[in-house]
Amino acid sequence: MKYIIIGAGPGGYELAAILSRQSHEVTLIERDSLGGTCLNRGCIPTKVMAHAAALARTPAHAADYGIVLPPATIDFNVLCSRRAAVIDSLRSGIEMLLSGVNILHGEARFVAPKTVEVNGERLTADRIVIATGSSSASLPVPGAENAISSDGLLSLDIVPDTLAIIGGGVIGMEFASIFASLGSKVTVIEYFKEVLPQFDKDIAKRLRQSMASSGVTFVTGAQVTAIESGKVSYQSGSKEGSVEASVIAMAVGRRPNLPEGLDVAGVAVERGAIVVDPSTMRTSAHGIYAIGDVNGICMLAHAASAQARIVAGEKVVTDVVPSVVFTAPEAAMVGKTEQQCKDAGMAVKVAKVPFRGNGKAVTIGETDGLVKLIADTATGTIAGCQIVGPNAADLIEEIAIIMANNLPITAITRTIHPHPTLCEAISAAAALLS
Repeated sequence: MKYIIIGAGPGGYELAAILSRQSHEVTLIERDSLGGTCLNRGCIPTKVMAHAAALARTPAHAADYGIVLPPATIDFNVLCSRRAAVIDSLRSGIEMLLSGVNILHGEARFVAPKTVEVNGERLTADRIVIATGSSSASLPVPGAENAISSDGLLSLDIVPDTLAIIGGGVIGMEFASIFASLGSKVTVIEYFKEVLPQFDKDIAKRLRQSMASSGVTFVTGAQVTAIESGKVSYQSGSKEGSVEASVIAMAVGRRPNLPEGLDVAGVAVERGAIVVDPSTMRTSAHGIYAIGDVNGICMLAHAASAQARIVAGEKVVTDVVPSVVFTAPEAAMVGKTEQQCKDAGMAVKVAKVPFRGNGKAVTIGETDGLVKLIADTATGTIAGCQIVGPNAADLIEEIAIIMANNLPITAITRTIHPHPTLCEAISAAAALLS
């Protein structure tokens, strides 16, 4: 079968590789660099910087163990070079993965059903998969052009003395944590009363307080009214305020990148995203699919990869998607929040286990945080889990596996967890519920 895939991000290139292995004829079209936003301007470069930020915090932490190091100094040029080298290395890996795929560089647009045009050439296929990703959103406020996007933050050639970040979601919180550790005085301005609205308020509050103790300033419940060069004005209730900063960044979510000609192809769009059947990723047009950010279901790289596997014919549990925040400390969640359970009328039990009682956390001096486990009392299964603390991004996967396979919470308590490890906090929480 002949496939055309538009977009070489995590969903697009992984699908291309799978289909090629299945002996399909695959053409992959990309207007920018292989790897999409995740590799070039998102997940990977920010994690390089997050690791650098962790290293910058090492001298102060090492002193607690009798290892006296001089205060860290940041050579930002070296960090940027390292970041670029990591991206290049991973991109080379993608190129090898796609050795059997026809790759075209250019912008594709639909000119007819199952027909696209790229670089003046018309291409047809049995199936076309749209995987065009998303771009940074912006607030419609006066002076919005004075703020840079997350892409702009990754293009800085110096660590700013002062940084104002509009938006306390995942992207904003990660950059706040990174630049604060690298030496910036950071202020986060969030519209809602608490940061990370997708988390329960108690977990979000715990992370915010931890980051505040590390020097990040938070202004919550604030609506930005104007952005000037070096100044953000906002209104919080009946009060007006402002934040001055040498760099102002906007991290207020993302919007799907819609290719031209969707109407010609018969592809339906609602609320700025392509409409798909979540079980198949099919659009309203026969033979056309959409995966990743462009369908608006779940704007995460690993969700795009999972949707790619669905198009390739694999069985994937798509309603259990872990979400992680690479701050210091890390945060992660999967399933429903406690508030969502209450709103749905579910009867649940909740257990909270702080890391200060975990042997491994105490030995490494990272006791700030907790595991929050939510059980559905009617079924004895896990409804959701949220973690803030050391290695939360890795710990959450144990819960995701349990949930994806619809196992009871006793599956955790029956399993021996090694000691001393951070995962014992999950076992302890499960024991409280079972």
